[in-house]
Amino acid sequence: MALKPGILTEWPWTCLGNFKYLILAPWVIHETYSFMVENEAERDFSKFSVFPFLLTRFLHNQIWISLSRYRTAKGSNRIVDKSIEFEQVDRERNWDDQIIFTGILFYLGFMFVKVANHLPVWRTDGVILTILLHAGPVEFLYYWLHRALHHHFLYSRYHSHHHSSIVTEPITSVIHPFAEHIAYFALFAIPILTSVLTGTASIASFSGYITYIDFMNNMGHCNFELIPNWFFSTFPPLKFIMYTPSFHSLHHTQFRTNYSLFMPFYDYVYGTVDKSSDSLYHTSLGKKDEAPDVVHLTHLTTPESIYHLHLGFASLASRPHNSTWYLWLMWPVTLCSMMITRIYGRTFTVERNVFKHLKLQTWAIPKYRIQYYMQWQRESINSVIEDAILEAEDKGIKVLSLGLLNQEKELNRNCEMYIRRYPQLKLKLVDGSSLAVAVVLNSIPKGTTRVILRGNLSKVAYSIALALCQGGIQVSAVRQEEYKKLKARLGNTEAANNLVQYSKSNVTKTWLVGDGLSEDEQSKALKGTIFIPFSQFPPKKTRKDCFYNNTPSMLAPKHLENVDSCENWLPRRVISAWRVAGIVHGLEDWNVHECGDTILNTEEIWDATLRHGFRPLTLHKELYRCSYFHWCNMLEPIAHWSIASEQNNLETYIVRIEYPDSQLFNDQSQDLGSWYNSFLPTTLASSNEAPRMVILTTMFFWDLLLYSRLKK
Repeated sequence: MALKPGILTEWPWTCLGNFKYLILAPWVIHETYSFMVENEAERDFSKFSVFPFLLTRFLHNQIWISLSRYRTAKGSNRIVDKSIEFEQVDRERNWDDQIIFTGILFYLGFMFVKVANHLPVWRTDGVILTILLHAGPVEFLYYWLHRALHHHFLYSRYHSHHHSSIVTEPITSVIHPFAEHIAYFALFAIPILTSVLTGTASIASFSGYITYIDFMNNMGHCNFELIPNWFFSTFPPLKFIMYTPSFHSLHHTQFRTNYSLFMPFYDYVYGTVDKSSDSLYHTSLGKKDEAPDVVHLTHLTTPESIYHLHLGFASLASRPHNSTWYLWLMWPVTLCSMMITRIYGRTFTVERNVFKHLKLQTWAIPKYRIQYYMQWQRESINSVIEDAILEAEDKGIKVLSLGLLNQEKELNRNCEMYIRRYPQLKLKLVDGSSLAVAVVLNSIPKGTTRVILRGNLSKVAYSIALALCQGGIQVSAVRQEEYKKLKARLGNTEAANNLVQYSKSNVTKTWLVGDGLSEDEQSKALKGTIFIPFSQFPPKKTRKDCFYNNTPSMLAPKHLENVDSCENWLPRRVISAWRVAGIVHGLEDWNVHECGDTILNTEEIWDATLRHGFRPLTLHKELYRCSYFHWCNMLEPIAHWSIASEQNNLETYIVRIEYPDSQLFNDQSQDLGSWYNSFLPTTLASSNEAPRMVILTTMFFWDLLLYSRLKK
């Protein structure tokens, strides 16, 4: 939002949310039906082609988004090194509004301008006219419009919204208030309407011109330099008629230079070219792939999970992974992505982060969860993991942590296979089990004397059971075979006396669960039971009267930068314990592998993790259903809340609010009463937030009932 939003800031269909696409439905249905039933002589392909053309624009923009995120994550030719956070992703979520606007204008134009109907596919004179009109009037008028938008009056009311993004992404190019888009479309209509009125218009001139605008907009905001030096050295005048990503990036960092649309000619004429344009261009071209200190190796989970990656759909990646019905409509694209991942067969860089002095990257293996359970796939998966380890070793990476199923015992004996094969590795392999154990142990409510353990037994499960039994907490195994395995692991020790087999007489409201938990077993749990996962994947939630914790994970501190996507199903800025373990390993510079049967000192790694700013996320996820969260999401869909408890005490917790328009709260840890006392005056101090927050404050009293339930 602009600093002082002016009139026509919001798009007219903002209130419709995702139903905004239905605006085009009547035209699409009518034109498709007409094209199908009319005879060949009456069919108007120009009107029928509008909707397919809009779909190609969606695809074109998405390709640029994915390419930009991939290249900036790798670091090659990156222009600006600053981070992008969730606030920017939320602000740029409506990038597709301008495509809907284009569709409306085209359909209205064909409806009321009859000479625009039945256009030919190609007319050379119309294409030439469009090029000349863009290079002349459009570029000239845009230059002066852009300079006017940087005047304080217009900048504060409109253009500051666009310049809120210092580090640009391709879709930043179209993030403007509605009023600005009206002005831009009026400029771009000059070549289109002129060609129509002169009878030289064609489908190629229309679609080609809009595609050119999309291409140049996306390229100019992609934050990596891709125009090679020979391009300008071969034909020097090109620098006056074609800008580069680094050229326009300076406009977003310096604000008062490089105003041109796509052709820098007028910046040179009027002396507004930034003096560092050439040097930044050559510096960006010279940047190589970044060598990180710590890498987290993950993999795809389901076919549609590729859309939730950092490289996928930005809006989906910024929310916890949850299957949505409309992704099923994209099955052709999903099928193509599955074929590509099958052919590609090697790791790829997903995202980059910065934690203090450490450079972090996440790599992904193009394999799905189901493939890890197939015996005949394991050799190829291990080969890909091995190649990733060797690549990391060659790049001088210090730590490689393995997430999800990449370190399963059945696959590679918790990474021990690679250590035995390459004993001289300088790279440290971390399976993260020690921190996962620590997170689960610290998620158990204080005062608990008995827990129920159910799930496929793993290195983490054995360690948790051992720690609890040694600590005097009774562990009840649901299945007999699990009880026998745990009993054999504990041996004839005093701690083994605290391991019992599940019966109705030793029920408890604390369940530690892993993969393999069935619906029938969940039905045995008492009302109000807390399910605490120790596995990589969350259990299927079948009980609405129980609480489900997240899989072992922690809330990241503020100095973990460039976090603009969620890790699988975890909330914003919450990352898995296995990934945190790799970061802490790198920060502490521990010169030891954590793989095989090795478990590090859980207390030591827990203390180190807290010391570096990570916080436990142990309040039950059911708390997200508190009334004020529900009302907040109804009143402002782009407000995002996350809660984490501190030191397992329900009376103290951290409240973090990520609200794109204002930062009402900072991270804070305080008791419930003092938080509420500061909550009301702080929120009502802002007149713009008052109506919304009055409702939330009212609902707060209702939530005290839920709080008292949790406290009991």
